Amino acid sequence: MMRTSRQVGMNVLVASVLRVAAVLLVCLPSASAQERAKEVRSLAEFDDSIEALVRTVNPSVVQVFTTALAPLSGVVTNQTDLITTQRGSGSGVIVDPEGYIVTNAHVVRGASRIRVEIPTDTGGKSLLARRSRVAPARVIGVDEETDIAVLRVEERGLAALPFGDSDELRSGQMVLAFGSPLGLQNSVSLGIVSAPARQLEPESPMVYIQTDASINQGNSGGPLVDARGRLMGINTLILAGAASTAAPGFAAPSNIVRAVFEQIRKTGRVRRGEIGVRAQTVTPILAAGLGLKRDEGAVLADVAPGSPADRAGLSVGDLVLTLDGKPIENGRQLHVNLYRRAVGDIVRLEVLRGDQPTSVNVSVSERADSLSAAILPSDPRDNVVGRLGILAATLDPKLAALLPLRAKAGVVVASASATVLDSDNGGLQPGDVIHAVNGQWISDLPALRSAIDGAKPGTPVVLQIERRGALMYLAFTVE
Repeated sequence: MMRTSRQVGMNVLVASVLRVAAVLLVCLPSASAQERAKEVRSLAEFDDSIEALVRTVNPSVVQVFTTALAPLSGVVTNQTDLITTQRGSGSGVIVDPEGYIVTNAHVVRGASRIRVEIPTDTGGKSLLARRSRVAPARVIGVDEETDIAVLRVEERGLAALPFGDSDELRSGQMVLAFGSPLGLQNSVSLGIVSAPARQLEPESPMVYIQTDASINQGNSGGPLVDARGRLMGINTLILAGAASTAAPGFAAPSNIVRAVFEQIRKTGRVRRGEIGVRAQTVTPILAAGLGLKRDEGAVLADVAPGSPADRAGLSVGDLVLTLDGKPIENGRQLHVNLYRRAVGDIVRLEVLRGDQPTSVNVSVSERADSLSAAILPSDPRDNVVGRLGILAATLDPKLAALLPLRAKAGVVVASASATVLDSDNGGLQPGDVIHAVNGQWISDLPALRSAIDGAKPGTPVVLQIERRGALMYLAFTVE
């Protein structure tokens, strides 16, 4: 069972620093005065380096405030009290000076209003609070599969944190987690990498950095930083089932985050690639039964007909030795490494077929299990409806045949960023078809844009939509 960092308790003490101090204290009685002075200087230098690192990173760390409408629970005596305002907060990190911010999707899910607090003075003049400014933010795109969201504020010249290479991380390396746990602004905790690539679900290609750096409610979306001040991950969740002060924390690796961010910044959505294979980890029994030359690594259990792998000449039973020169030790590793490849990339696989090693180049094609892949063109920027936070397309006969619809005209939602929130029915979802806005029939995408863009802030809007063959209303107020 997992839960996000928004569901946990108080921060833990910084174990790494305590261990260093304990070692020094044990050595002091038997050491000479000169040795003791050297050890104290080493600890002071370590302390100074951490302080300098924190000062460098802090200008890039933001706090994210969200506002959403939700039905009021319990007995309600007045209709005007049926809806209540819910407020939440999380963390984020500036990754581009042009106002782009990365956070977790669950931080902004369901939000009708998002604001970001940006530090303006991190020089340590005040011990109680940093100087900051609050700016409205909009959702550029959300990737639920990795729990990553990209926001943007209308400010430029911001202090951006550089991405690091999460593939370089090793167990035992020092990392720092930044954010606002439990609303405690501008907090930092120190720990180590417990595992650089932890898979939490057996069939998921998504992996996480496991760390003992304290991650708590409000840390979600904040950066996990290495000793060089590079963004190595986005704090995302903890593993449930343990005391909150001992639960391990997990961060989305920077290489996956960067791939998601770059795609969302460019097109507003994420296109995932595949080559059309299913790999399984080789075991001694599997190797013996199939007569494989090795009892370790990854074997291709399936090659989809007509897929890039099929066209490149790969076959069922091939042993995968390397991917772009990197040794492949198991089936999971192959899928994880292919997961972040962009559509159109060329990957080089070295395989063993019988006794003969061979190398093949395979092009990465778009994964075919996404509704948006069937709806949107290769560059979907013309399909953005910014005020609704969706990518959408005019419903045509081809799309209508893919969906169980009662009405055959309207606008179909390909992906949604949860900008629109109805108190009872949630937000727009992929596959929803918008038929009307405030009773006005919507025939195509330009008509939807005209109806939405013409609404003034504070105007109530009711969308009539069809979801899985059933008609329903979504009601919200334009921000």
